[in-house]
Order: sequence, then structure tokens, then C-alpha cells
Amino acid sequence: MPDSATTRRPTAVVIGASAAGLFAAAALAEFADVEVIERDTLPKGPEPRRGVPQARHAHVVWSGGVRAFNDLLPGLTDDVVARGGRMAHIMGDMVSRSPNGVWFRRFRSTHHRNVVCSRDLLDAVVRDRVLTNARITFRDTTTALSLEGTATQVTGLRVRTGEEAFALNADLIVDASGRGSRASQWLVGLGIPRATEREVNPGVTYATRLYKAPSCVGSDFPLINVQANPRQAPGRGGIILPIENNQWLVTLGGTRGGEPTADPDAFAAFALGFGHPVIGELLQKLEPVSDIVTTRGTANRRRYYEKAKHWPDGFIVLGDAVATYNPVYGHGLTVAAQSATAVRDVLRSTGLTAPGTARRLQRAASRPVAAAWDLAVGQDAFYPGATDTPPTSVERLLARFVDRAVATGARNPRAMRALLDVMSMEKPATRLLSPDMLIPMLFGPKKPHLQGPPLTEKEREAATS
Repeated sequence: MPDSATTRRPTAVVIGASAAGLFAAAALAEFADVEVIERDTLPKGPEPRRGVPQARHAHVVWSGGVRAFNDLLPGLTDDVVARGGRMAHIMGDMVSRSPNGVWFRRFRSTHHRNVVCSRDLLDAVVRDRVLTNARITFRDTTTALSLEGTATQVTGLRVRTGEEAFALNADLIVDASGRGSRASQWLVGLGIPRATEREVNPGVTYATRLYKAPSCVGSDFPLINVQANPRQAPGRGGIILPIENNQWLVTLGGTRGGEPTADPDAFAAFALGFGHPVIGELLQKLEPVSDIVTTRGTANRRRYYEKAKHWPDGFIVLGDAVATYNPVYGHGLTVAAQSATAVRDVLRSTGLTAPGTARRLQRAASRPVAAAWDLAVGQDAFYPGATDTPPTSVERLLARFVDRAVATGARNPRAMRALLDVMSMEKPATRLLSPDMLIPMLFGPKKPHLQGPPLTEKEREAATS
């Protein structure tokens, strides 16, 4: 709706040209003139960039994220596919082993389709769509220093470009600066108590390497996913993503005492030690085309800004600046897009400069954050040393229910669709209590569990020839 507080068009400044920042800018451009500031110089195309080290590892955008992507930027996933990405059918185009060692059956779902490509390609497509919007301007090599304003009203952002420091005044400041966000300190500086924080750190290290895809394998080769078991320390798992440029992006992970290294001679051997060796077997004859990149900063960390007793007008926090998740669950990009759509939906009925709008935006954006947090922490809290607060009896009960839901989904496609609705962040966790899940769980019919990865003979021969 038009902003009724003033006849001029409102202004917004977004800190960070991350996916979260760009999605936020796209959402806000419907209501305001937006300036995006970024401390780095962005690449011109699908190339690695400093400040996003996690981009080198495997990323899969679940169908809930696909829906939000195209809601914010219509046709975005078509653009990704046109530049080499892929829309994969989950579970038809995935060979996946659950944390408790159960292999999922493959079946074609027309509803659940995930984006599969490198993060560099996805970021480049999003940048090209967002930063060409006439309502959005971009300022690089600019560092955010502090908020301007008071405990009740943020009026701008102090920044530095080169040796020059100055203030950018705006009706709304959006912090999408990522894991290194200083929002908590800035708010304390304005006299607002520090927000409650929680960390659940399973101690996962990730190692990623690119390989040339086997010559006999087509672009429709399935994703291969072997998930770690948090109840068997150390937890080890990995994924093969067939991506653009006829390459396989391979990410391996391991928790404390079982971490992968950057040793090129140990990479494939590490994968042979998983609960099933299929990833290691597929890599043994492949030609690597990159060095190994490792990352250790994979903790789940959340700041509960939406629960703050006092919150200033004119300021919100989004993306990794609010919460980060173990990348294995693949929910960060989906949360970024869903949070941006939540911001847009609030602003369609509330003026951007109206009193209390920022608090409403922060609370609306927290809903997908909470959903992804519960999915990640519900598993990671069981890793030894992950948290100072052990899982409660209720959390243990819920975890057992989810394990049973996973086992049921592996034996019944109807139940699997309910599980996918939740994992893809299209439906709340209560979907697991629907008849689609409970009837097969309690009464069947149930097919026997698969004894190995559901690769076809043709797929296995093509990949190992």
C-alpha cells in the first residue's frame, strides 16, 4: 500500500549484497528506493567472491525456496536453468541415505523440484536480476560502521568508503551482512539490551572439490547424498551434485574426531569410510579439476531479535545476521527468500514508515527462521559437545518421532511426500501429523527397506566406466 506518512517515496539501505540482502532489496523495491552497500567488489559473473567462503560447498535449494525465489523474482529459476543449472525432481533425481542408515526409494514428484547448480552461478543470476532494477542502486567497497539514531528510531547508517566516512540517511536500514553482523553491538550502543542468543555446534568440517563428470554420464545423473548420523560419533557424510559445465561438485563432512582434510590423496578415501561407500566408489576414477576447500565455521547460531522487549523503528535484521544453520540441511537460501517475501507481504498492508512497522517486519521474517532452526537443531543437538544444554525429554521424544517418520517415508511414497513438504519448508512440522504420515506409520502398507543405494545398473556403469 502507498506510504501514508509522507508524499515522498521512502528510502531503504541494505547492508550486504548477499543472497539475503539482494532478496530483501528486491522485496523492498516495491515500496522504496533502495541502496545496497557491499564491502567487497562483486565479480562480473559466476565466480567465487571474498566474504562468502561457504559458497564453494554444495548448495541445494529446496522447493519451498524455489517457490519464494520465483515469487520475488518471477522466472528466476528459469534463468538459472538457461545458464546451466538444473531443476531436479526430489526424490526421483536423488539417491539418498538417511541419518539412520535407511535408503529412500526413488519416485517422480511433480511438486517437489529443487534448484541444483553452483552457488556462484546462483548468486550471479540473482545479482543480474536485482541490481538492474531501476529502484535499486549499488555502492561497493563500502563498510557499515554504526547505526545513526536512538533506541526508539534508527535514522541512518554511518559507513566508510576508502578513507571517507559519512552517514546514509534512510527510513529503513536492513542488516543482511551475514555471520559477521555487528547488529547486536550496534543496538547495545543505542541503549537496547543484547538479544538472547543460542548456539548448537556439531563441530562439522566440510571439504569440497570439483571433478570432471564421467564421460558417459548425462546431465540428468542423480544427486548422491549420504547423511551423517548424529548418534554415531564422529558423524560423516557427503553429497555429489552434478552441476553446470559438466562437473561434479563433491562436499564431504565430518564432526569432531572425524573431519575431512585438504589432503588430495585422502579425499576419495574419506568418502569410502561413510556408512555406505557409494560416494567414494564413484570418485575413485574421476579427474579432479580443483583444489580442496575446507570450512569449519558451520555452527547453528541464532539471535532472537523478534523476542526483544524493545525494538527501534527503522531497523531490521535478516539472513545469516539473524541465524546460521549447519549447511548440510540446505535451508539458508530458502530462509533468505522466504524472509524477504514475509517483509514484502507485511509492507503491502502497512506503511514502511509507520510506527511499529520494523518490529512487525522482524517478527514476520523470523517465522521461516524458526522453522529451519527447529529442523537443524532437532538433529545437531544430539552430536557430542554440540551444546551446553542437552536435549530435553520433549526434544528426544520429537527426535524419535522424526526418525520414525523418516523410516516410514523410506517405505511409503505417500508418507515421503509429507516428509518432503516439511523438509522443503513448504509446510509446517504439523504436516507430519497428517493422515498421509500417521496411517502408513501405524498401519502400513510398508515395503521392505532397500538394502543399498537405488542407482540403476545403467547409472552405475556410466559413472564407473
